[in-house]
Amino acid sequence: MPATSDLVLLHGGGPGVDAASNWSSVRSRFEGEFRCLAPDLLGFGTRIAGTSGLTGPRAWALARARQVRDLLDQHGLERVHVVGNSAAGGAAALALLSMAPERVDRAVVMGGAGTGPLPPAIPFYDNPTRTAMRATLARLVADERVHEELLDELTELRLRQARRPGAESAFRSMFADVADGPPPVDLAKITTPVLALHGECDRVSPAEVSERLAASLPDARLDVVAGAGHWIHVDRPDEFCTLVGEFLSA
Repeated sequence: MPATSDLVLLHGGGPGVDAASNWSSVRSRFEGEFRCLAPDLLGFGTRIAGTSGLTGPRAWALARARQVRDLLDQHGLERVHVVGNSAAGGAAALALLSMAPERVDRAVVMGGAGTGPLPPAIPFYDNPTRTAMRATLARLVADERVHEELLDELTELRLRQARRPGAESAFRSMFADVADGPPPVDLAKITTPVLALHGECDRVSPAEVSERLAASLPDARLDVVAGAGHWIHVDRPDEFCTLVGEFLSA
């Protein structure tokens, strides 16, 4: 049995993302074993307002880690597992492991957790059209032809959210001063067990980013998932849930 049955799912950081859409392919599976909490992270979904003044990925990662810590307090959760997706959720997870290690039993991070090179530009917001959003989402999966219906649905949902007041300015500020990228912590001091997952066919972040991340953490394991893109949980949901479930229950 896992040391805790509480699992916090931290979504990724693309334009228009929110927790509900990001985890829709796997949340119900996890809820058979864990009590799941999946908040909208600062700057996305329902948490766009009140984020002015944050600039650069380090500042955002730290702010989101504080957000998650406060959320645990609000729900009376002393210790949880965390799954963090990509440069938003993954970076926030790493910051939380440094900020409040006593609150996390085990952690899973995906797609390099924002520890590799971050994009110097925001292509979608330079031309925020339906076509641009569809192309942005297509890069996240290994083969868009397999997920045509899902990508079409997400394009409409995320386009609406990406056009909400304040969404563009918040998103651009997350990637300002990209040389000052996450994690805002000393990885060598993180002692929490971490599973780093990376898609073999990731077109957003190369697997070498997760290789370096795992090598920098004292207690980490890397699994490269064959046939998966950046969205491992969408391309390979069964394998993703098995890897995460077994690791968290160890």
